[in-house]
Amino acid sequence: MLLTSFPAGPLQANCYVVSRAPGTGCVLVDPGMDAMDGVHAVVREHNLTPAAVLVTHGHFDHMWCVQDVVREYGCEVWIHPADRHLLSDPMAAISGESAAMLRMQLGMTDVPEFAEPGDVRDAVDGAAIEVDGLTFTVDHVPGHTPGTVVYRIAYDGTEDVSELMFSGDFLFAGSIGRTDLTGGSHPQMLDSLRDRVLPLADDVVVLPGHGPQTSIGRERATNPFLAELTT
Repeated sequence: MLLTSFPAGPLQANCYVVSRAPGTGCVLVDPGMDAMDGVHAVVREHNLTPAAVLVTHGHFDHMWCVQDVVREYGCEVWIHPADRHLLSDPMAAISGESAAMLRMQLGMTDVPEFAEPGDVRDAVDGAAIEVDGLTFTVDHVPGHTPGTVVYRIAYDGTEDVSELMFSGDFLFAGSIGRTDLTGGSHPQMLDSLRDRVLPLADDVVVLPGHGPQTSIGRERATNPFLAELTT
């Protein structure tokens, strides 16, 4: 398996590129703001063909460049139905006042016109997404947004790792996603953590939407939000 990533945009959201090997089709996870230069560099270096985009949730810093990717490569796009409307209106995920403040802070003087791409597919709970020999399993984990999902894939490398989990803004190293934005719910977040994280094996590697990678075992032992669920 070939896996690489790069942080993009003013909020440094991690964009991941996954493929079986150089010269094959690849999957892009969360191509957010200013991600296209990084996508071009990875695709060129490894001779890859983007075949699908997996969106963990509908916040702009994780899906801003989805339209650009689809326009250039003709990819299918996977997102949970509860966040699908954000593909055409990403600022609907935050209040008008917060959106105006964010535009000012990030220097977003011109917001592009957004529209839903032509081939959008529902990343519903339990779905198996197959792309050029790769199979991703979808877990619906509401809390950060109503349609937040994580994508898990079996890892076939030599390291002592059973799975990779692309967690978006659901689970971070030492923390979890915020729940105070539009559609967020802390009780739902705790339910998702209890039902979908705690049962996983310790050797699952967590690849979050921001910051460094971690593992389920490390988070089970050190993450204060998981600790309160096990006491």
